[in-house]
Amino acid sequence: MTRRKVAIVPHTHWDREWYAPYQTFRLRLVDTLDAFLPLLERDPSYTRFLLDGQMAVVDDYLEVRPEAEATIRRLASSGRLDMGPWYALMDEFLVSGETMVRDLQMGMARAAHFGGAMDVGYLPDMFGHVAQMPQLLRLAGIQHAVVWRGVPRAIRRTAFWWEAPDGSRVRAEYLPQGYGNGEGIADDPKALVDRVGEFEAAHGRFLRDGDPILWMNGTDHQAPQPWLGRVVAEANVVQDDYDLAITSLAEHLLSAPTDDLPSWKGELRSGARANLLMGVASNRVDVKQAAARAERSLERLAEPLSALFLAPDRWPARLLDLAWRDVVRNAAHDSICACSVDEVCDAVLHRYAEATQIGDGLAARAVDALAESMAGAGWVVVNPSARPRGGLVQLDVPGTGPLDGAQVLVEKDAVVSDLDLSLDDARPYLENLTSQQLGARTYINYVDVDDVGDGTGSLDVTLRVAPRLLTNLLVGRLMHDVLSRLESSPGARLRFRILREPFRRILVRVPDVAGFGWRMLGDVVPPASPVTASGDGGLTNGLVTVDVDPATGTFSVNGVAGFDRLVDGGDKGDTYNYDPPANDVVVDTPSSVDIAVVERGPLRGRIRVVRTYTWPDHEADGTRAGPSHDVAVTTTLEVRAGEPAVRVTTSFVNPSRDHRLRAHFPVPGGPAATSRAECAFGIVERGLEAEGGPTERALPTFPSRRFVRAGDLTVAHEGLLEYELVGDGGELALTLLRATGMLSRVDLAYRPLPAGPPIAMEGPQLLGPVEVRYAVCVDPGVDPYALVDDVFLPLEIRTTKGGGIRPAAGTELTVTGAEVSAVRRVAGGLEVRVFNPTDRETTLTVADRTGWVVDLRGAPVTPFDGETRLRPWEITTLLLLSVS
Repeated sequence: MTRRKVAIVPHTHWDREWYAPYQTFRLRLVDTLDAFLPLLERDPSYTRFLLDGQMAVVDDYLEVRPEAEATIRRLASSGRLDMGPWYALMDEFLVSGETMVRDLQMGMARAAHFGGAMDVGYLPDMFGHVAQMPQLLRLAGIQHAVVWRGVPRAIRRTAFWWEAPDGSRVRAEYLPQGYGNGEGIADDPKALVDRVGEFEAAHGRFLRDGDPILWMNGTDHQAPQPWLGRVVAEANVVQDDYDLAITSLAEHLLSAPTDDLPSWKGELRSGARANLLMGVASNRVDVKQAAARAERSLERLAEPLSALFLAPDRWPARLLDLAWRDVVRNAAHDSICACSVDEVCDAVLHRYAEATQIGDGLAARAVDALAESMAGAGWVVVNPSARPRGGLVQLDVPGTGPLDGAQVLVEKDAVVSDLDLSLDDARPYLENLTSQQLGARTYINYVDVDDVGDGTGSLDVTLRVAPRLLTNLLVGRLMHDVLSRLESSPGARLRFRILREPFRRILVRVPDVAGFGWRMLGDVVPPASPVTASGDGGLTNGLVTVDVDPATGTFSVNGVAGFDRLVDGGDKGDTYNYDPPANDVVVDTPSSVDIAVVERGPLRGRIRVVRTYTWPDHEADGTRAGPSHDVAVTTTLEVRAGEPAVRVTTSFVNPSRDHRLRAHFPVPGGPAATSRAECAFGIVERGLEAEGGPTERALPTFPSRRFVRAGDLTVAHEGLLEYELVGDGGELALTLLRATGMLSRVDLAYRPLPAGPPIAMEGPQLLGPVEVRYAVCVDPGVDPYALVDDVFLPLEIRTTKGGGIRPAAGTELTVTGAEVSAVRRVAGGLEVRVFNPTDRETTLTVADRTGWVVDLRGAPVTPFDGETRLRPWEITTLLLLSVS
């Protein structure tokens, strides 16, 4: 009789922050590794250990124990300690594709310092898997994945081929009982054999004759068992059914069977056998919004603008590394999913804020550098996206009154400050006057002084502020002169006046600016299709017409009514899952509606809609009959000249607990059978149903990164990641808020088993101000990626004095035929990552550039001479070396 092989992989799964803050868990990490590393060194029978596939664990430990680096390097280089390839075990649906690439690259680069990363795409506890993950792994030279959650019912083996939309595939090892099937081995060889037998009896249907059993000896924050090597050796002696061996994932998978494996193409989002925990996409919307802003700041602004408009020696590598480290650490599934205690979410928000501050600051410096290099004086407009586009920009100009072709937003008349001061009062006033005070909240910042002694013992000083450079040094000198003259006339008084020129804050429409390019602002030209307002609740620009219903506060688009119907219902779930109360009260009708057109065009029209609702709280007995709260929801609808979309900003002060608020949009043209949502490096098509199982109700609430489409409807958003097609596909519901009060519950109808400890929390209730942004478009021909750029990636504008060498218009990089994910400087040149988000082959062109197609490790694959073909859904990274 042939004994079935059992591959025992000792490991620990280390959530760096979750039901306790990071530093609390790190104390445990330090204790665990302090005890384990000496064990691994002295016990040769403990041949392998997997340090959770994420290098953050190593860095977190070494920050406290830097003296242990040599030990870790020695163990890793000898094959005893497996690390990487990730820096953090991220959630794949809630972060951008670029964040996942940086996570993988950071992990592999850090692991290289210790002898190299594990050659396995270890994905043990992600809440489902994106369709493009097999392609990302193959681009990094990885041929195997290990997964648990999300595997569909159709897969009936522990191994299957997992294929990305482009055709790339990896061999995936499914963990039927998760990453802890072999946790906590006792100091008893017979007990070990019995447990393996129990696992085989329960899950043997996934195994063919001869297939090995993968025994993952570890679980969350588990300390290694020092008796493991001895117990395994004794277990092999006392029985004849199993051949047990301590090994590594890479070694096990190297000889794992590949014949006659089933295949699966696309994302893994089934709850058939394990909780998918889909509600993490909608809890703590503030965290998801912060993630969207931080990723956009780094990916779309700081990196491309710095790479293209700063000299190579000014590339801010270290600052970008620091910002990306925060973003990647936040990508950890318990962090970005916000299924953690309040202290963790506070830390996540802080890290995102600091990353955004770095990104926005670096982007501003790069645009300033471009402005300083312009040959001509005036205003220069910068386009941070790859596609040519125009749009609206805001600027301040002198004067008052209307301006042809522009829309005046604010007019400021001459500002007069007229003071009569004694010497004692004048001295502290003049000594403390600064340029910032004189120029506060205005573009004007130069001081001219007229002083006249009128012979009556007084001194008149008039400061005329003009649009030139003012410094505190100049102001100080001027005020010193005034004070000296005043002090030379005993008893004199000071009459001190400040005059600022009047100015207007205006909107103008800019013609197309080249992708990654610039254009000097010329004469203001009226829009071809101006925005006009009709009555008290209508706007049109020739492309889209909006009318607000005075009874409901919803709006129609091109005659289709019912957009932005707000539906609020109870939610007695937790941070992991939505769960409606047994006796729900759904509120979808306001008690009052107030409508006002606040901007009437011609470049931008805005309507303010204030809807008042009464929202009840959820009671502990499962009903929604708690105290009721009146809440005013303010929605601003915006239509711009030349745009087919309606921009929406909704804000309110949330007074209620345990509820879910969604915005509903009709699908023009009838019900939709499928939706198409952006996920990492592509678009995923989904139906009206989802696959559930005994431990989680099947809910077709799906994630989208930045947009979702259904029929002719496209909704773009900022961090509003959860949507659902409801009413048999007749409406799309976008979750704006899901407020809950528990990390995990144990009594849910939609998920009967807990997903974490039952900790009561205040943060997920999101009591207080909430503001969300989205846009709707019913043009079937709209490019959703262009729509996202237009709405959330505005053109930049700066004044320039001229005197440089840059012409009035141009570009630093022209990319066509693909979407651009990254532009940054790396050793050897400019790295550009692109992807084809369609099911058609396309030609990628990068004008006047040559270089190499490289993999995610930076190794050259094929030469690039300005053009290459991209398969449907293909991701490609270029290293551009020269300008021809």
